[in-house]
Amino acid sequence: MPETTQNNHGGKRPGAGRKKGSSAYGESTQAIRVPESLLPNVKALLEARKRRFEPFSGSSAAILFPTRTPASVALPLFTGKVAAGFPSPADDYVEKSLDLNELLVQKPAATFFVRAQGESMLGAGIHPNDILVVDRSIEPVSGKIVICALNGELTVKRLERDGEQWKLKAENPAYADIAIHEELEMVIWGVVTNVVHSV
Repeated sequence: MPETTQNNHGGKRPGAGRKKGSSAYGESTQAIRVPESLLPNVKALLEARKRRFEPFSGSSAAILFPTRTPASVALPLFTGKVAAGFPSPADDYVEKSLDLNELLVQKPAATFFVRAQGESMLGAGIHPNDILVVDRSIEPVSGKIVICALNGELTVKRLERDGEQWKLKAENPAYADIAIHEELEMVIWGVVTNVVHSV
């Protein structure tokens, strides 16, 4: 029987531990403790990021994240309301400079963008191909427009509560509301805060 040597003193073992270098997410990682109620959201987010923001199966809605070091582009914000035409570019009319990054993204670490599909939310001003700004740090309460994964596909709807029944409400009478029940595989990803809409 070959002789073995036991190490009873602890310490680092050769080859043990995590390998250094970039993770599957393209950057270094850090261990954190996550509330159990948020675990499905965090796991879904990490899976999407690991796939380099590829869409869910059966969905063509790509998920994008704010750049880590956005370029600051400050544009003039005019004090006058515009009914038709454009205000005079005179300095007296300029209230301040406005950076769209500051306007649209309040919490970069909790924000992602997603492109809207379909016409179920036209009544809320959300059109096909609009870019939705989504904040994961906002509580998804009744009345908020949310992004959620239904059976692996992303959808945008208004979260509403009717008595004891929660539902995902469409803002177009041509589309049916979706009742939320135990058999439905659903994860709310975040709350829509802004819509970038081309005219």
